[in-house]
Amino acid sequence: MSAIPVPLHAATAPPEGAAATLRALWPYVWRFRLRILVAMVFLVGAKAATIGVSLLLKQIVDALDPKLAPLTVPVLLLATYGALRLASTLFTELRQIVFARVMARTARSITLAVFEHLHALSLRFHLERRTGGISRDLERGMGAVSDLLDWTVYTILPTLIEITVVCIILVHSFDVSFAWITLGTLATYIAYTFAVTEWRIRYYKAMNEADTNANARAVDSLLNYETVKYFNNEGFEAERYDRGLQTLENAKVLSLKTLAVLNIGQSSIVAIGLTLLVWRAAAGVAVGTMSIGDLVLVNAFLLQLSMPLNYLGMVYREVKQAMTNIERMFALLAESRDVQDAPAAPPLDPGGGAVRFEHVQFGYDPRRPILHDLSFEIPAGHTVAVVGATGAGKSTLARLLYRFYDVGGGRITIDGQDLRAVTQASLRAAIGIVPQDTVLFNDTIYFNIAYGRPDAGRDEVVAAARGAQILDLIERLPDGFESQVGERGLKLSGGEKQRVAIARTLLKNPPLLILDEATSALDTRTERLIQAQLDEVAKGRTTLIIAHRLSTIVEADRILVLDEGRLVESGRHAELMAANGRYAQLWRMQAEAQRGAASAD
Repeated sequence: MSAIPVPLHAATAPPEGAAATLRALWPYVWRFRLRILVAMVFLVGAKAATIGVSLLLKQIVDALDPKLAPLTVPVLLLATYGALRLASTLFTELRQIVFARVMARTARSITLAVFEHLHALSLRFHLERRTGGISRDLERGMGAVSDLLDWTVYTILPTLIEITVVCIILVHSFDVSFAWITLGTLATYIAYTFAVTEWRIRYYKAMNEADTNANARAVDSLLNYETVKYFNNEGFEAERYDRGLQTLENAKVLSLKTLAVLNIGQSSIVAIGLTLLVWRAAAGVAVGTMSIGDLVLVNAFLLQLSMPLNYLGMVYREVKQAMTNIERMFALLAESRDVQDAPAAPPLDPGGGAVRFEHVQFGYDPRRPILHDLSFEIPAGHTVAVVGATGAGKSTLARLLYRFYDVGGGRITIDGQDLRAVTQASLRAAIGIVPQDTVLFNDTIYFNIAYGRPDAGRDEVVAAARGAQILDLIERLPDGFESQVGERGLKLSGGEKQRVAIARTLLKNPPLLILDEATSALDTRTERLIQAQLDEVAKGRTTLIIAHRLSTIVEADRILVLDEGRLVESGRHAELMAANGRYAQLWRMQAEAQRGAASAD
């Protein structure tokens, strides 16, 4: 399904305050201006019919007054009364039908924009944020957009229109005191609601924050289910989660208590206003300046206004709360991208796929450099392996080549094109990777393999599985390719997950290949089978192998030895062994470890 076009990309700064949030929201809504105009017409029609019902009711009552005329049934007035009642409901429902698409599509567009922006942010952002917290903010924000539009069009605007028209009628038809009492009640009600809601919004924000933290903690714990079990820490995790729930509980209690204060004050103000208006109307009837129909009209107006007034306080609270949730979602959209395409950046032309690292400097934290003045080349169609102790910076090379991060100094090129000068999408389309830590989607094996190229046919997916030496396993499963792999692929073994990763990379068929310890989780027999297949796949491709087992890279065209982010040796296997340096030392250490393991067996 194609993505929905959105009018905004990332904001330069998160919106602060209601006005800024509404300005950020407006472009998404304005796309539906025709629907909004039609909805406004229906809105005005519904309110006109509602007010007309009260005016007609006055005439019906006066027509039934035996002092004014013989008692007759005003058939025409009754028919008109019924028609207006129906028209009020009809226009209200038509307005909802027209505006429903605006609410749903606007919420969808903004949520999609935030989702796409989250995927566009650098790896640094995602490593520092909790996935559960982000998903919670996204979920609440999506609901808040619909709620804000709902309350605005279905409650706030109709109420304002109705109050304005009713006040005009009261001033024109009766004593001006009716309008003053109505306006005074409204002004007091709104001022009180505003003041108390502003006071209690801090408790709502605290409740949201506690909810986000508790949810993030729960998701984090469940994602690490096996680790929790390994260390028998179910009780510890429950205690951590309960601390978050306790904070949420206290925040909810405070929010409900302050809500009670708000409701009591609002009800008192409305009750006083209604009492004053009924008193004025009753006094008018008593002295003969108002008819029974006038009393009925004022009472009907009071009933019409009292319900929206009660809703208005609740709506204001909901709108403030919705604005808070939307601000959090727009704050995600305003997160700056550490890695961005240059203006008018062209797509990468991979050509032969020659890769060059030229005096590259890099550190995830500027205070802790990882790579120091690193320079090397992978000629087109050649295979270069990188080895070194843990923490030497091997996997960092793959992340930089994929441009998950930008280099701090120097540059990386593919066929002479600086990675920072081409589009990220074209760069990543040209590279395939089998990572060291394979994480699969909670879906079928077929989906996870086809993810390498979603438009591939089934025969191609099967061929990729065969090339990764996993087809026999899949065919032995009861559900075959439709077998579910579980959360993060936990239903599969480490070796099976890695073979799925190899299969989807084979399916992608990229000109550049990165193997980040691709066979580290496999047994010796399977490793040899897959290694032979990977060697075959790597022929004619520019390949970077990040290796732990040195036996897998003996045939590499060139081997680079890293030590604390510096290139200390370079050459073919035989040359490095003859040099009797760092590589030869690593080789002997692994050989001894393998002999020890064999003796133990």
